[in-house]
Amino acid sequence: MLRWILAAAISMATLLPQAARAEAQALRIGLTPVFLDEQVAFLNRWRAYLERRLERRVVFVQRGSYREISELVRQGKLDVAWVCGLPYVQNASRMRLLAVPVFNGKPLYQSYIIVPVSDRTTQSIVDLRGRIFAYSDPDSNSGYLYPQYALIERRQVPATFFSRTFFTWAHRKVIDAVASELAQGGAVDSYVWETLARRHPELTAKTRIVQKSPEFGHTPFVTRASLPAREFASVQAVLLGMSGDAEGAALLDYLNLDGFTQGSRGLFDGIARMANSVANASTAAVVR
Repeated sequence: MLRWILAAAISMATLLPQAARAEAQALRIGLTPVFLDEQVAFLNRWRAYLERRLERRVVFVQRGSYREISELVRQGKLDVAWVCGLPYVQNASRMRLLAVPVFNGKPLYQSYIIVPVSDRTTQSIVDLRGRIFAYSDPDSNSGYLYPQYALIERRQVPATFFSRTFFTWAHRKVIDAVASELAQGGAVDSYVWETLARRHPELTAKTRIVQKSPEFGHTPFVTRASLPAREFASVQAVLLGMSGDAEGAALLDYLNLDGFTQGSRGLFDGIARMANSVANASTAAVVR
């Protein structure tokens, strides 16, 4: 009996370091709840695809906000993350651009200002003065920065323009809030709205788009700054190659994407300019 216990203890002592090494060697990819927050089966398929092509374990790490994911990337606790253009612009010195989604033939997307379909009079965000407005995330370009900028550009004060605002922490939930008339307006990622229009048209049909932003660089995949060059290249090659094989193409079809491209930092210059304008307007308001 004692011999068996000692053998088991030795075996466990051997396995624990091996398990720790395997976990340390796993590629950790951060995701926020865009519209994939409940798509467990899809994420399992995507993880298996990445593991086969990278020949290493992949772990998806999901959090409720861009800020949480960005912080984990900055701390080196995530290797890769799918973030928004705004967090990338804010942390460009501590993140590396890995790949940019291609949507409707371009690595670009927009912000949509939406209202309930029952609202037939609103023509733009300025018609929503004194209403209840839903934002997605304070670090979202399409779900927060653009509507703030759009108001400032029209000489309005975002902090006092609406009667009430709230964050839903997911673009789909902005659409839900507006569709159910919990909010009388909202700002949402065009890619998410268009994808839900394809998959759940009964939901988006309850909303109406009243304003579209200019096009911005699509929500990028980034890596921690310290990711070794060899690992960076291998992950990038897999993402960029997804459209070239049947399984990858099927995953992209579910994502409603054409594929991924290498992209460039310049794609996000428009977001950087808006962020500076909003920050300057906020500073001026405090000084006054």
